[in-house]
Order: sequence, then structure tokens, then C-alpha cells
Amino acid sequence: MTFLPQELIRKKRDGRQLTGDEIRAFIAGVADGSVPDYQTAAMLMAVYFRGLDDDETAAWADAMVHSGDVVDLSRVDRPRVDKHSTGGVGDKISIPLAPAVAACGVAVPMVSGRGLGHTGGTLDKLESIPGFRVDLDIDRFVAQVAELGVCMIGQTDRMAPADRVLYALRDVTATVESIPLIATSIMSKKLAEGIDGLVLDCKVGSGAFMKTLDDARRLATAIRAIGAAAGKRVTAVLTRMDDPIGDAVGNAVEIAESVDVLRGGGPADTR
Repeated sequence: MTFLPQELIRKKRDGRQLTGDEIRAFIAGVADGSVPDYQTAAMLMAVYFRGLDDDETAAWADAMVHSGDVVDLSRVDRPRVDKHSTGGVGDKISIPLAPAVAACGVAVPMVSGRGLGHTGGTLDKLESIPGFRVDLDIDRFVAQVAELGVCMIGQTDRMAPADRVLYALRDVTATVESIPLIATSIMSKKLAEGIDGLVLDCKVGSGAFMKTLDDARRLATAIRAIGAAAGKRVTAVLTRMDDPIGDAVGNAVEIAESVDVLRGGGPADTR
């Protein structure tokens, strides 16, 4: 390690801008373990209070993407678009939406996350299906997207590995709500998928992470800016989340409701 993490932590703590090279060095250290968790946690808290400007946010996301491998989807001969929701109580929309969109001719390579804060993650819900595997390697992930048009997996060890560390630490350091950290976490996984574009469903309301419309707009703007810096098209939609989506809340029952939706049934707000 050719830099002192504490100097970068101090710099951000004092409200000064980090350079792209400094951010890349710090994130590389997070990924390879040379920056210990206690210093990473300190940086997360500094970012929580001081924030990241547009240049820092773009550099942070890019460093996270390139802390590992980027999926090569060149063999997939159709548009490659993912959908991401910032999450809320009962939000299982990605599960029926992805195969429905794939049936219309769009490839949906989806790398999903687990529960964070008070909401269940897509992976947790999928794993309630007996025998469902979310730990496919990249070769099998690409093969399934090419053959079926859709595949949902969790992060592999080599896909945005820095995010795996930061994601876990955010949950135990009370920094989950930081908008730059949310935006860079989401986009590190999405850009590593090798997609052409992303549809973002940014939830706002009492059942969502973003409680106010202003915060939801800030998050959507940050994610779109990261996408633009990476040459990707990102469309953001702000939707209200003051009540649970659908009738089911809980991993297994949300899967059952998703199946009903794919069969043409389900509650009106999930169709």
C-alpha cells in the first residue's frame, strides 16, 4: 500500500475533495484487504457526513466496478437492460418483471442484493424456492442470459468485490442512508453486469429508504450521473411507497404472489 488511508479519511472528514487517484487507491485497498475494516468504516462515516460531489461519486463507482471483473455480454444479441428498485416493504416487482420483459425480446442480466435495513432482498426471496441457486459463476450467468434472456444471481467473488465489503459495513455502521453510498453501490453492480441501460425505480415514502421526494430525486440524479459518466443510458422513475406492494410481505409468500402475477393474476398494484 503506497498511501496512508488515514490521510484520505482525514481529508474527507475535513470536507475536502478526494482525487480520482486517491479514490481508486482506497477502493482497491478495500477490495484486496490492505485497508482494514476499521478504516473503511471511518471513511464511510466521513462520506456520510461530508458527502461526495459529482466527480467523486463517478470516480468512486468506477473504482468499485473495476475492483473486479466486468461481464462480457457481447454474445447476447439483443438489448441488454436491467431494472433496479431501491426497495420497500413487499417490493417483489423485479421477480415477475424480469422474465416478462425477457419474453418481449430484451435481455435482462440481473445481479441482485440481499436485505438491507428493513427490506428483504431479491436474493433472499429467490432462495425461498427449493433448489434455486443464486451463486452461478459468470460463464453460466452469461450462457443463461444468452439462452433464456434472463438470469438473476448474486455478486460473485470477482464482481465489484469492493462493494461486498462496503455493503456489509454500511449495514453495521449506520451509514445505509448515505445517498452517494447508495448510488455507487447500486451502480457498481449494474455497470459490472455489462448492460447497455438501466431502469431505476426509486421508491419514496414511509415504506421506502427515501422518505422525502427531495432525497429520492437526489438519489435518482446521482445514479443517472454515474450512468452518464460510464456511457450508459439510465431512466429513473419516482414511485410512491407509503403502503406495502401487493398483498404478500415475506420471502416465500412474495414468490408465490410473483408466480400469480406471471400467470395473469395477483393484486392490481403488482400487475
